[in-house]
Amino acid sequence: MTAPRTPRGLEAAGKALWSNTVADFELSNVELAGLEEACRTRDRIKELDAAVTKDGLMITSSQGLRLHPAVAESRQQRLALARLLATLAIPGLEEDDLPASRGVRGVYAGKNTFKVVRGGA
Repeated sequence: MTAPRTPRGLEAAGKALWSNTVADFELSNVELAGLEEACRTRDRIKELDAAVTKDGLMITSSQGLRLHPAVAESRQQRLALARLLATLAIPGLEEDDLPASRGVRGVYAGKNTFKVVRGGA
C-alpha cells in the first residue's frame, strides 16, 4: 500500500510526525484526519516555543513584567497533542516528551517503541 500524501502546509515538525506515523501504522481516513490535526498542533507548539525563545520567558506589559502568553498556550497545545495521539493510540515523537500512552494498538513502553498487547489489556 502506498503511504498517504503529506498534507499541504505542514512545517518540519508536523511533517516528521506525519512521516513517522504513516511509515509505522496503517490508518483509516478518519484516523488520517486526526493525525493531520496532531501534526498541525505539533507545528503550533514549535512556533509558540520559538516565540518564547525569541522574546524571553517574561515580557513587559502595561501591568509590568508577566509570563509570555505563548507559555500557557504551548502548554494547552501539548495537552491537545497528547489527547489527539492517545485517541489515535500512537506514540508521540521522542522530542515531544509526552507521557506514555496506552491504546488499542499496544502499550508503549518508551518513546517510539511499542509492544503489541494481544487478547485484551
